[in-house]
Amino acid sequence: MSLFRVNTNMGAVHAYNALSKANNMTYDAQLKLATQKRINSVADDTSGFAVGKSLDQKVQLMEAARNNVGSAKDMLATSEAQLINIKDLVTQVKTKIADSSNPAADTQRIADDIKAMANEIETIFKNTKYNDTNLLISSANGAGSSFVFQTGADSSDTLTVNYQNGLVGTYTAGSTGGVSKEVSDAITTIGSLPASGTTIASISAINTTLTAFETKVDDALSSIGNSVQRLDIKDEFLTSAISNSKASVSRLFDADMAMEQLNATKGQMASQVATSMFSQLNMAPQNVLQLFR
Repeated sequence: MSLFRVNTNMGAVHAYNALSKANNMTYDAQLKLATQKRINSVADDTSGFAVGKSLDQKVQLMEAARNNVGSAKDMLATSEAQLINIKDLVTQVKTKIADSSNPAADTQRIADDIKAMANEIETIFKNTKYNDTNLLISSANGAGSSFVFQTGADSSDTLTVNYQNGLVGTYTAGSTGGVSKEVSDAITTIGSLPASGTTIASISAINTTLTAFETKVDDALSSIGNSVQRLDIKDEFLTSAISNSKASVSRLFDADMAMEQLNATKGQMASQVATSMFSQLNMAPQNVLQLFR
C-alpha cells in the first residue's frame, strides 16, 4: 500500500476501522458492567434470549405454584387442628357415656355435658374457615367435594385435596346442614337428649351414630395426612426446580464481571493506541509535499 496517495488515505481508513472496533468493544463491555447482564438486547444472543425468557417465565410460575403449596398446607393444618379437636370431643362424649353406666351417676348432668359438646362440635363445623372459605361444611363459599391447587408450572399440574369426602353434604343455612348424613345424625342425636328424665339407655343409644361419625373424622384426618405428604414432595421438587432454573437463567443473562472488566480495559487500551495511530496515519500523505521542494 503506497503512502503517497493523497486522494484516499487507506492507512487512515484502516486505522479508523480499528478505532471503531475498539470503541465498540469498550462500549459493549462497559454496558455489560453497568447492567450486570450478558444479554442487553435480543441481538446480543437471540437463541439465548428466547431460552432464558422461557425459563424465567417457568420460574415465576413455579414460585406461584410453591405459594399455592404453602397455602394448601396451611389450609390443611387448619382443618387438621379442628378435626383433632372434634376427635377429642368425641372421646370426651364416649367417656361420659361410660360414666353414665354407673348407677350412682347423675345421668341428667351427663346428658347436659354431652349436649354441650354436641353444640361445640357443630360450632367447629360451621366456623372452621381459611381466608373466609368454609373447610368442613359445604356452602356458597366453602368445601364441595374437594379443593384443587395448581402445584406446577403447567396449569394441568394440579393436586386435588378431597379430605371433605364423608364430611360435607347439602348446605342448609341456619341448621346442621352442609355436612354429610353421618355428621348430621351424630350432632342431632347427641344434641337432642331430653332436658329431663334422661336414662342410661338413651345415653348409651348414641354410641352407634357416634361411631359412624368418628369413622368419617378418622378418614378425613388420614386423607389430610396423605395430602400433606404429597404437598411436601411437591414443595421439595419445586424448590429444587426453581433453584436449577434460576441457575440456568443466570448463566444465560448474567455477565461475567471479571471478564467484562478485562474486555473494557483491553478496549480502552486498544482505543488509545488506535487513536494515536489514526492521527499519525492521517498525517502521512503530507510526506508528498517533500517531493515539491
